[in-house]
Amino acid sequence: MTGDEKWIYFENPKHTKSWVDPGQPSTSTARPNRFGKKTMLCIWWDLEGVVYYELLKPGETINTDHYQQQIIILNHTLIVKQSECARRYGTVILFHDNAPSHTSKPVKDTLKDLAWEVLTHLPYSPDLALSDHHLF
Repeated sequence: MTGDEKWIYFENPKHTKSWVDPGQPSTSTARPNRFGKKTMLCIWWDLEGVVYYELLKPGETINTDHYQQQIIILNHTLIVKQSECARRYGTVILFHDNAPSHTSKPVKDTLKDLAWEVLTHLPYSPDLALSDHHLF
C-alpha cells in the first residue's frame, strides 16, 4: 500500500498542438498558475489500483491529525474491500515518504496499533519512490 498528496489546479490552460516546419519556432502555451485556486488530492493505492482518495477543501493541506484520520479510514476501507493482498499476507505493508505529518508520533502510534508494517523511505531519495510519479 502506498499513498501520496498532489495539488490539483482549478485553472487548466488549454494546450494546443501544432506542426511546424523544421527550423521554425514552435508555438508556446502558458504554464499553469501555481498561485491560483487549487485543492489537494490525497490518494492511496495498492497492486490492484486505487483503494481510497480524498479531495481536501481548497487551500487546505495535510497535517498530523488529518493524516492519522486518513490512515484509520483507509484501514476500514481495506477491511471492507478485503483485497487479495490483505487475504494473502494478513498484514498491510505501507510505503510513504518522510513528510513530517507522516512520521509524527501520533501517526506512528496509530500504525503500530493497526499492526501495519512500514517500509522505510530514505531521506532525499525521490528516485526510490517511483510511486510518486507513476500515478501523476
